[in-house]
Amino acid sequence: MNKKKIGIIGATGYTGSELVRILKNHPDVEISLITSESRDGERFSDVHPFFQGIEDQKLRSINQIGEFDLDLVFLALPHGVSMDFVKKHHNKSFKIVDLSGDFRLQSAADYEEWYNMEHIYPDGIKKAVFGSPELFRSKIKDAKLVANPGCFPTSAILGLAPLLSHNLVEINPIIIDSKTGITGAGIKSNPVNLFSNVNDNFKAYGLKKHRHTIEIQNILDIVADKNTMVQFTPHLLPVDRGILTTIYVRPVGKMDENKLKQIYSEFYDKAPFVRLRNQIPAIKDVRGSNYCDLYISYDERTNMILIVSVIDNLVKGASGQAVQNMNLMLGLNEQQGLNMVPVNP
Repeated sequence: MNKKKIGIIGATGYTGSELVRILKNHPDVEISLITSESRDGERFSDVHPFFQGIEDQKLRSINQIGEFDLDLVFLALPHGVSMDFVKKHHNKSFKIVDLSGDFRLQSAADYEEWYNMEHIYPDGIKKAVFGSPELFRSKIKDAKLVANPGCFPTSAILGLAPLLSHNLVEINPIIIDSKTGITGAGIKSNPVNLFSNVNDNFKAYGLKKHRHTIEIQNILDIVADKNTMVQFTPHLLPVDRGILTTIYVRPVGKMDENKLKQIYSEFYDKAPFVRLRNQIPAIKDVRGSNYCDLYISYDERTNMILIVSVIDNLVKGASGQAVQNMNLMLGLNEQQGLNMVPVNP
């Protein structure tokens, strides 16, 4: 089989480098184009030296994309920039997986309220498929544009979907408490990810207004087929990568531990990257892998369901899930190139 030709638009950030790391070991694709406007003409390994001798191809300008016959492109671009690319290139033959938040929400109005910027291509929102393979696999297979989910939403939505799809819990409010490593803030230096602010420290941020709140709520509304109310609070951990999310919901009607585990086992029976754990998972249990590990328990004393969800924010929370979506969109084995064993310790 001829290898699929892949482009990566935006190579200098964490998601761009992680895409290259994963795709280099994918047997069915070749990386034909990697772009960077700020480092045009340099080698990829000049930007990310750990790739020396592994991926040394020259970085191109995005304006050269017409010179390449591509099957699919990944947009590892900032919010607000991806929509401009999609608007200009939506009629091209290649498929698109967008890792920004530009097409994840249900309306331009939601986007403009939570991202504080105008959405210049609302038609793209209508056409895009939310890229959660565990929930929307069949739609992803036929999609031309996939909006790759955010990292926090991935951990939260996968933790809640089995319960909401069966209307088994109260949905107002749903309490979601997440902790993330600093790579979630991106590669550019800012006060949030300075060593002096992160080291030996732990803090909440984005209280009441984090933009992933509406993304989580939008998808949970679809899964539950009714309006939900999400209270989401993220926290910054002094680690480089990983997300641990703890979710609290109250059951509707009687619940017990065995029933709870059966619900999740049946729901994720055909989900190769969701693991239902017998012990409470830690972020190192999924580091460098495309797994989402879930631990589910029922507390009879409080009549609450407790869900712990862990992912690697750069893999299942970004580039790994993007490759999973690519596999589905190109008719490849969903697991191809993603069977990576977690790095622990």
